Amino acid sequence: MADIKRGQTFTKIANAITITARTGGSGDPNSNPRLRAALEDAGKVNMPKENIQRAIDRGLGKLPGQILEEVIYEGFGPGKVAFLVEGVTDNKLRTNQEIRNLFERSGGSLGGQGSTSYMFDKKGEIKVKGKGGSVEEEMLELIDLGVEDVEDFVEENIQKYLVYTESPELNTMGNKITQVGFEVEESGIVYKPNVLVDIHDPETAKKSKKSMLILMFPITYWRKGKVLQASSNNDYFRY
Repeated sequence: MADIKRGQTFTKIANAITITARTGGSGDPNSNPRLRAALEDAGKVNMPKENIQRAIDRGLGKLPGQILEEVIYEGFGPGKVAFLVEGVTDNKLRTNQEIRNLFERSGGSLGGQGSTSYMFDKKGEIKVKGKGGSVEEEMLELIDLGVEDVEDFVEENIQKYLVYTESPELNTMGNKITQVGFEVEESGIVYKPNVLVDIHDPETAKKSKKSMLILMFPITYWRKGKVLQASSNNDYFRY
């Protein structure tokens, strides 16, 4: 089980490296802050250097027979939950049809350009492990660092926080958080929803959750009857 989880983590990070190298147009972390953040995550899990380089080369189209291009899809799931799907593919026509089919099979629909993108803001997201103090005091400490927003949650009985900042400030803010004694577990660029959908009907909530599973979107948060955000470790896609 540990090996399976490790493999899944490597796949997730490798895909993030591929995407950031492709969208940033560079394999140099000094000129590509999103790639730098992905490489930091790779270092935390001791990802082999050859895996990292292969993921970078894949994103830059250096591997034989692979020409990757960026794609963005927008759509809706059950309960009018909005999705914004960003990724890269080596076969756009095939991917277009596959994504459309996945939306329809999940009970949703693929939308046109601009149908959901206005509901999301591109932000830097940092997952932080609490220091063991009170939630209120730790959130205030993080806010005092100049972050835009902080959300608290519990994972495996451990208090944690999601900190949001402007995307260009991601690495700078991560360093500030570390300097005051917090542990940064993950960081990256995300599309943070600015519109939340309340799902009061249990059956609709169940269908909405099932649609994410069908679409292979591991759920980042699911609590209090709200879908706050969805993300994916599927090949070459971030949701």
